[in-house]
Amino acid sequence: MDFPTQARTVPKTLMASILLLLVLLMPALQITGAQSVGVCYGRNGNNLPSETEVVDLYKSNGIGRMRIYEPNDPTYQALKGSNIELTVTILNDKLQGLTDAAAATDWVQKNVQAYLPDVKFKYIAVGNEVHPGDTVTQYLLPAIQNIYNAIVAANLQGQIKVSTAIDTTLVDNAFPPSAGKYSDDAKSFITPVINFLASNGAPLLVNVYPYFSYILNTAQIDLAYALFTSDGITTPDGVKYQNLFDALLDAQYSALEKANAPNVEIVVSESGWPSEGGNAATPQNAQIFYQNLINHVKGTTGTPKRPGKAIETYLFAMFDENTKDGAEVEKHFGVFSPNKQPKYQLTFG
Repeated sequence: MDFPTQARTVPKTLMASILLLLVLLMPALQITGAQSVGVCYGRNGNNLPSETEVVDLYKSNGIGRMRIYEPNDPTYQALKGSNIELTVTILNDKLQGLTDAAAATDWVQKNVQAYLPDVKFKYIAVGNEVHPGDTVTQYLLPAIQNIYNAIVAANLQGQIKVSTAIDTTLVDNAFPPSAGKYSDDAKSFITPVINFLASNGAPLLVNVYPYFSYILNTAQIDLAYALFTSDGITTPDGVKYQNLFDALLDAQYSALEKANAPNVEIVVSESGWPSEGGNAATPQNAQIFYQNLINHVKGTTGTPKRPGKAIETYLFAMFDENTKDGAEVEKHFGVFSPNKQPKYQLTFG
């Protein structure tokens, strides 16, 4: 059937408009992609650049998400208008004070509401790596609840999720990953927290470090498996894992399932590899780990338990931190040197 010439040209015009729209949207699409990988901004150094310089470094490298470890006004000021999504941490020594509801309300007013809408808050991590037996463990859930209630009172619950950041040691029996479960010591305090997250649609933040898992078990874990460069292994239950990162992450998902919280998502709130100060801590290994991690979590492979989706992940950390407490290796996780020069050739976006 023949159609009038004008009718035939309409689809071509429409296609041209669509192509033009896609071209115009490409920068925005690229920025959105870059935001799937964040970087933690630790400030334990006496030689670090100013907060304004740091935010400029995030922007110039297409890093769309930042995690900080305590509220910091100069950082907030530098972030204004940047559109960088921010996770702010409440350190463990502040938890007891926040068991008072009025104190939690005051904290949210001073450290969140005062900077809206110019700073784009995404998560509040109430506590970082609280362990069974810590003196603050009893305060964790009440502090989370009070901060959440303050966020709700400010009508911000649709924008900001309240959670906590744990490390992988709360889960034992982690191999095979399907057997992962919370340790008996951890259950008493983490299970109520997980129930709270599930009821409020918040993710659990988990610091996932293949490096530490590897150096604690070099006899059984291959370095290539920790660096994303091995052919993978098949676990006793028949599941193939290409890398240690996925295995550690899926053990956490298994623990959530056993805690009757299969729908709670995990955000990897820290992951990194040091360049010196310890076994296998070399610039070469760190370069391989960071770029492979970025490629993996930005892709759609996912993990065997959560296939087909990107994994929201924060690299640890932006800079080497020369005054950080602990072992020497803790000071060498930066992806940039304090002089703002990249330690590795990484593509964040």
